Amino acid sequence: MGKTKEYNNGDVTVVWEAEKCIHSAICVKNSPQVFQPKDRPWIKIDAASTEEIVETVKKCPSGALSYYMTNEDDKTSQSLETKVEVLENGPLLVYGTLKVTHKDGNEETKNRTTAFCRCGASQNKPYCDGAHVKKDFRG
Repeated sequence: MGKTKEYNNGDVTVVWEAEKCIHSAICVKNSPQVFQPKDRPWIKIDAASTEEIVETVKKCPSGALSYYMTNEDDKTSQSLETKVEVLENGPLLVYGTLKVTHKDGNEETKNRTTAFCRCGASQNKPYCDGAHVKKDFRG
């Protein structure tokens, strides 16, 4: 398992799983005062309201960022209604709880947001790894 870090402001805990990050920078664009990748620690959990942080984390296309509310007993990801979004020049985002069956027959459950490769260049198929940026994918 890769590097995982948690950041807590008393109300919410943001979980970051480094190996899932596709560097879309959506977090940085939505809440630059919170998400500062050049700094350590890179998440300034007290720099915005809990509501703003949660809304930004929900937009993470790779699922590298997730959250749980500190006062909730159940810290598992909540099932969401399944929704599909095609990002211009980027991945296919599927929101919700999914069971993915790989070509070797192995299965895994994905929660919240899953980014699937559309450009064909990902080294982590079927998932997006950000390769569409270097490939200059248009679609």
